[in-house]
Amino acid sequence: MKTSIDRSALLRQGIGLAPIQFLLAALSALLWAALCGLAALFSPAARAQTMAMADTNGLQSQVSALLKQQALPQGSGFDAASQKKAWRVEVVLGQLDPRLKLAPCDKVHAYMPDGVQLWGKTRVGLRCEQGAVRWNVFWPVTVKVWGQALVASAPLRAGMPVGEGDVRLAEVDLADKTSPAVTRPADIVGRTLVRGIEAGQSIRADDVKARRWFAAGDPVRLTVRGNGFQIAAEGTAMSPGDEGQCARVRTDNGRVVCGQPVGERLVELSL
Repeated sequence: MKTSIDRSALLRQGIGLAPIQFLLAALSALLWAALCGLAALFSPAARAQTMAMADTNGLQSQVSALLKQQALPQGSGFDAASQKKAWRVEVVLGQLDPRLKLAPCDKVHAYMPDGVQLWGKTRVGLRCEQGAVRWNVFWPVTVKVWGQALVASAPLRAGMPVGEGDVRLAEVDLADKTSPAVTRPADIVGRTLVRGIEAGQSIRADDVKARRWFAAGDPVRLTVRGNGFQIAAEGTAMSPGDEGQCARVRTDNGRVVCGQPVGERLVELSL
């Protein structure tokens, strides 16, 4: 079972949705379907009771509370440019273990398990809070996020540098892999592929060699960001500044910190 929501249709009705709010709409439909599926496992009398007590508004409130606690995964493929384009979310329900025998329940509560994100292959917790037997199950789901990202224009072989004509924009499932989709040609053109890519295949951040922004011993500029403040400082790199890897920097006062290389001799640290 899957549910698909077209963001463009919602926008035509004057409803503007941020990414998290849009996931809320998709997951509301998902959990409603999930509860209906659970009700089908009960006896006819229990099914009628459960269906009567299930409330769409209540479900949306539950999902809203879950999603307010979660931001989209870092490097999820959305940036200021891609968010302006049409994109959609599709939620696919997996299958519960057929050996499960769930007792009738008057109130089922949906929640997100610790450490779980609504992105790609994931799961939603369903807990019986009012019933003769209190049970707890995890419903496997897949959250697909379709948006514009780069794909290979033709087959690309490992070891070759990526040219401007080698890539084009197309709609891809941004949540299909753990490595973020590449959305801007500037982030990949001129870099070397570490693996072959088929024509039309989405290009991910780990498909190219990481950039080295500075070497150990180089002077670097460190930017420290916190809640409502930003501090700039000078320092010396204690380790190479490879993209995506923590780089150790010794500041002028002798303190050693670990930050993310973000550019030529530039390091950022978030508190």
